[in-house]
Amino acid sequence: MHLSIWDFVVVAFFLLIILSVGLSYTNKAGKDLTSYFLAGRNLPWYLAGISMVATTFAADTPLAVTELVNANGIAGNWLWWSFLAGGLLTTFFFANLWRKADVLTEVELIELRYSGKEAAALRGFKSIYLGLFMNVVIIAWVNVALMSLLEVFFELSHLQAFLYTGLAMLFVAVYASLSGLLGVVMTDVIQFVIAMIGCIVLAIFVMTSEQIGGVTGLKTQLNAIDPSILNFLPTVGSGGGVGTTLGLSVAAFFTYATVQWWASWYPGAEPGGGGYIAQRMMSAKSEKDAVYATLFFQIAHYCIRPWPWILVGLAALVLYPELSGDTAKLGYVYAMRDFLPNGFKGLLLVAFFSAYMSTISTQLNWGSSYLVNDFYKRFLRKNDSKNEDNQQLVMASRITTFIVMVIAFGVTYQLDSIKGAWSFIMQCGAGLGMVLILRWYWWRINAWSEISATIAPFIVIGFVYIIKASGGASEATMTFLDTFPNVFLITVAFTTVVWLLVTIITPPTSQEKLNEFYNKVQPMGNWTPFQKAGGENGTMGYAVLSWLLAIIFTYGVLFLIGKLILMEWQEATIIGAIVLVSFVALSKTIDKTSIFK
Repeated sequence: MHLSIWDFVVVAFFLLIILSVGLSYTNKAGKDLTSYFLAGRNLPWYLAGISMVATTFAADTPLAVTELVNANGIAGNWLWWSFLAGGLLTTFFFANLWRKADVLTEVELIELRYSGKEAAALRGFKSIYLGLFMNVVIIAWVNVALMSLLEVFFELSHLQAFLYTGLAMLFVAVYASLSGLLGVVMTDVIQFVIAMIGCIVLAIFVMTSEQIGGVTGLKTQLNAIDPSILNFLPTVGSGGGVGTTLGLSVAAFFTYATVQWWASWYPGAEPGGGGYIAQRMMSAKSEKDAVYATLFFQIAHYCIRPWPWILVGLAALVLYPELSGDTAKLGYVYAMRDFLPNGFKGLLLVAFFSAYMSTISTQLNWGSSYLVNDFYKRFLRKNDSKNEDNQQLVMASRITTFIVMVIAFGVTYQLDSIKGAWSFIMQCGAGLGMVLILRWYWWRINAWSEISATIAPFIVIGFVYIIKASGGASEATMTFLDTFPNVFLITVAFTTVVWLLVTIITPPTSQEKLNEFYNKVQPMGNWTPFQKAGGENGTMGYAVLSWLLAIIFTYGVLFLIGKLILMEWQEATIIGAIVLVSFVALSKTIDKTSIFK
């Protein structure tokens, strides 16, 4: 046991505040499904944006960053930094469209965009596939991260940590089920602020310790291990681990930079927006709020959050050199245990609980929205016009929240690897991303396009599994299959060919449905048969330019903060100038796009 009575007081006080804030929104959430799942479509951009950031800051996030830094130094973070282009694509090309669509969930968009029984079948399938299957896998991997923390901090057995995690999830389910999205968002704001303060405090204590000796001491010790640890950009064409030349293979770098961000479905970074990110955009009170919320999210997600985690991850290389591979993530937890005084341990434990609860509360609310709105209401109960039906649907949503919680708890016990769950989800969505993007921008995409792109990855997954399970594959074949990004790129290519062929040979969505969708959403792109003269396509060039400038600006801010922290003033000055120029240019081009019209 490594906590004092003051640490427990801090934790108890925090839990009481969260419960009180969450429950205070019970009445507002209980009006109807729009109030429960979209906060009445009245969120200002800053609340929606902070909620997005808080949700993507889970209990596993600092641990995962520590593991990435252990394996490949600062540049190891390109595994997730590479998603920035896709995230900003959502900002400039999709955020306003999601708000215009006026749907309750991402899955409901399917029947707004496509026609026929195939559209209904796709909506029903995805409500279960995303709302239950994928959702409980995500919740389970977040639970596994919390369990790792509890095992170290409280010296618990794996079973004990599992049971305490179940209690934590039950606590979240109580306030999330009663307060709806509005309560989730308001608690997200509190949780994000506390989580960031806790992480910054830990970084300060670790960096100022005698073992590290500040930034100068850390850089000296890391240079003695491997100078490339401090590189912001990967060394392309090499690879290994600490003590060797750090870097990425050419194929891996190519995949991160040019393929992964648009090709793969991944929670919080869905191409074209989706999931709980789409939920927040649809909850915004205006199209402008939806755009600003996602823009703030991208900047905060990539620039504000990571550096306290990276610093501790770098320090862990010095402090705990025995950690590597799957155990590397524990360096963050050990730093918490070894360097925080009484009271501050409670603060950082609260920070982790905050990160955990913000993610779990969103996943429970978001998953329930699919199961209730897109399966139960759509296929089992079709009339909700009466007030009593609205109340009944809200009650069904609250019950469903607990059902999802119980199933996720069971999956948690079976999940051994956070990395394994991440890889599985990435593989399941490989190649689907382009369909999710083009359904807004090309009228010829139909329900069969999306159905085939959803199924195709599993064909490759099954084929690879059969090869591995047969035991007859050569060592070279097994190495090829286990090396990223070989199978991923094959899956993307196969899925792309499949959905393109299916799109060509199947009939398009009905003219009536396409007219309805275009008139309501007014998307840019190839909608020539439905456009009026002088449509929105004239602003496409400015949207692309704004997107590129925003990428330069956001990466610039990310690297600028890092260079300032590491006291590399010359590089910071150059990057700062790039940031300034890109910001000025962006501010002039963004108003010429159609995203606010």
